Amino acid sequence: MIQILELFGGVGSPRAAFRNIGVPIKAIDYVEIDEKAVRSYNAIFKKDLRYKTQSVVGWNLKPDILIHGSPCQDFSIAGHQKGADEGSETRSSLMWETIHIIQQMGIWKPKIVIWENVKNVLSKYMRHNFNRYLEEMQSMGYTSDFEILNAMDFGLPQSRERVFTVSCLDGTLFNFGTLEREPMKKISEFLEDTQEEKYIVSQPSMIKRIECKNGSFGGRVQVIKDYCTTITTKQMRCPNSGVIDLGNGKYRYLTERECWRLQGYSDEDFEAVLKVHPGKEGKLNGALYKQAGNSIPVPIFESMFKQILQSWSSDKLEVI
Repeated sequence: MIQILELFGGVGSPRAAFRNIGVPIKAIDYVEIDEKAVRSYNAIFKKDLRYKTQSVVGWNLKPDILIHGSPCQDFSIAGHQKGADEGSETRSSLMWETIHIIQQMGIWKPKIVIWENVKNVLSKYMRHNFNRYLEEMQSMGYTSDFEILNAMDFGLPQSRERVFTVSCLDGTLFNFGTLEREPMKKISEFLEDTQEEKYIVSQPSMIKRIECKNGSFGGRVQVIKDYCTTITTKQMRCPNSGVIDLGNGKYRYLTERECWRLQGYSDEDFEAVLKVHPGKEGKLNGALYKQAGNSIPVPIFESMFKQILQSWSSDKLEVI
């Protein structure tokens, strides 16, 4: 059985991906400091162990696959590109804790390490940290490759570009070109039929920015046609994932359920987390928007895990 370790685990998109492709795993641990995200994770995977809120700092375990999506805020344009230099105490600098964890494992190391982050890690301001990460992985015996993947190429009508780095301990180079991709589904398959008042765009500042042609990154809100833009942690802000045109000059935000669907989660998953985060009547559910925005699209992991498992022969995995 494959053992996985999820660092900065969010609501568990890697584990959901393994579940969806029918591969049994042993989640030897899950590390997440956001208490609400931990509750959602436990709700989705309620048949298994219950996890507590815990920091990634100083953790040491031995998985076959280690997945980490360290906080992206300080890499992103929206987060003012504060960076992730080690010792800087920014949230994104926690990426180095993953390096420390692997170093502390000694001779035994994960066979595969997967890191996901915003594509701005490749910008001229952030590239030195990305290059150092690759160098550190190489010094520990890993061969790494990376690619910008878009959720749109994996069936989801969401334009979400993220850098995925796969590091292999056996000397092989992960081939992103042979990943199984899927045509983008119709956005209508993900939308609810609702004109509930709490989702209607009513703030003058937001209405002014809808389809603003000359806006900057944070200066416009697009009307969703064939696909939405990146699912964000808040919809009632600019930029966001876009708005739905209801006609007669009315627009609405994406619902919480729609955001979870557009990240590849099932309605069953959503219903489970809604029970532990019911929100306030008549108000947008901030916890569920945040968790969707911070997640990694499940279908991308499904494709990556299928390819990894196809390349592994049975003697490469320890039987637990």
